[in-house]
Amino acid sequence: MPQGATASPAEDLGALARRHGLSVSGARPPLGTYVRRLWSRRSFITALATARLTAQYSQARLGRLWQLMTPLLNAAVYYLIFGVLMNTRHGVPDYVPFLITGVFVWTFTADTVLSGTRAISGNPGLVRALHFPRAALPLSLALQKLQQLLLSLTALVLILLCCGQLPAPSWLLAVPALLLQALFNTGVALVMARLAARTPDIAQLMPFVLRTWMYASGAMWSIQNLAHSGRFPEAVVRALQCNPAALYIDLMRFALIDSHAATQLPPHAWALAAGWALVAFTGGFVWFWQAEETYGRG
Repeated sequence: MPQGATASPAEDLGALARRHGLSVSGARPPLGTYVRRLWSRRSFITALATARLTAQYSQARLGRLWQLMTPLLNAAVYYLIFGVLMNTRHGVPDYVPFLITGVFVWTFTADTVLSGTRAISGNPGLVRALHFPRAALPLSLALQKLQQLLLSLTALVLILLCCGQLPAPSWLLAVPALLLQALFNTGVALVMARLAARTPDIAQLMPFVLRTWMYASGAMWSIQNLAHSGRFPEAVVRALQCNPAALYIDLMRFALIDSHAATQLPPHAWALAAGWALVAFTGGFVWFWQAEETYGRG
């Protein structure tokens, strides 16, 4: 500083803070430090997810039964519309297990992505009052949806057994398929959490986006039959087959349904599913971390 010049009040305060080891509240730490802090709060993330899952249906008379009934009621509605009225079950063996599996898997993705839009914008008091890695909020919501899916799988297994689908070694493939889907869902939820933190109206738009995505993912109809029909250009069919939601649905159907396990999966299925999971989770996490110091200041 030149002789005779005086430091500004901001410089004086900054020097005083540094001298006493103080730092800016909410400042973004380095990525490695951020990950370590997040890992140290893993018990908080798990407890928050479990508490939210317990409270979700606490006011309903049937309680946690709604975790099983909601996807089943959705599947019943889709069966009536698509299976009966639109006859998309034609040419699809084991259509009921086919539909139920698709609806359960799709619901996992849709609920996780939608919950991400409320992770930051829906918890302004918590974000502003406490200092913690903000990624803990979308991660806890993603974990909550995974816990909810694991409970709902009980109903899915019972339906498969009632439809004559007996346990087979291929059922073990459901575990890596669900893990890859969970990573993908979490990554997209992190992206949506950052977007909705600045633009809360995104939460109102997402149901329409998700509905369109669902129709393009083959949850209620067979993309394979569409490919064989020849009614659409091959590029369109390829794009539908590479759709991440459709990939995870196909992997679960391949694992759990005999008539689909007997067919040949596209050679790209597992590699592309793993690629989507890795890109979505890594990219979503880093992109969310880059805006860490902005959350709660809008």
